[in-house]
Amino acid sequence: MTKIRTEVWPFIGFAILTCIIILLLLKLIGIKMSIALPIPIIITFILSLYFLYFFRDPERIISAEPNIIVSGADGTVSSIITMTHKDFTDIATKTGLDPTKLGKLSNGEVTRISIYLSLFSVHVNRAPISGKSSFLGYFPGKHFLTLLEKSSEHNQHNSILIENDKTCCLVNQIVGPICRRVVYWPDHNKQVKLKRGERFGMMKFGSRLDIYFPKNDINVTAQAEQEVTAGETIIAKLQPKDPSS
Repeated sequence: MTKIRTEVWPFIGFAILTCIIILLLLKLIGIKMSIALPIPIIITFILSLYFLYFFRDPERIISAEPNIIVSGADGTVSSIITMTHKDFTDIATKTGLDPTKLGKLSNGEVTRISIYLSLFSVHVNRAPISGKSSFLGYFPGKHFLTLLEKSSEHNQHNSILIENDKTCCLVNQIVGPICRRVVYWPDHNKQVKLKRGERFGMMKFGSRLDIYFPKNDINVTAQAEQEVTAGETIIAKLQPKDPSS
């Protein structure tokens, strides 16, 4: 069953307000009410339907298979890149993070999987791995198109670090030119435990989710241009432990 997030109500209110404003404007310019009334009602109906669709929050079947990493968002994998430690450190610093406080990401190469969300994607985000989640902060910035690589460095975003005893991931909820708000629902001031596939936040109206992993911890299974589903699509698997270690 698909739920609708309660965050939809201010937007439904906006649709109704839009209806009233259009109706008043049409009345001011002398259009008869019998003619004017259907126009704002149709616009309000279409807007309300879209908002209800956008804020849908379907249930997902989370696999119990061990050592898998799932997508944190619905959408399309826009890029998968490997970054040197220096490149990752530079980006982390530019986006307002302290690279020395990012767990296993503080050393070695980093793999970034970027997921682009359209205006028609489910925008509820889910944890790629189980672990302790820390809200690292909200960082104001630009609103470049999230399909552009520079949006990773410059756009407004939330940063969340999720860690367990096997690996960690940095999740950046990035906004674009339309989306102006990202939400992290758990406590911002302390670590909270998240299960793999558990909901943790939402991005509004077209966005991008960047997920960073220590390169040596994972084998990426996702591919560029692949359609993925939050909580269900496996995007990587943990590297098997060396028996000699």
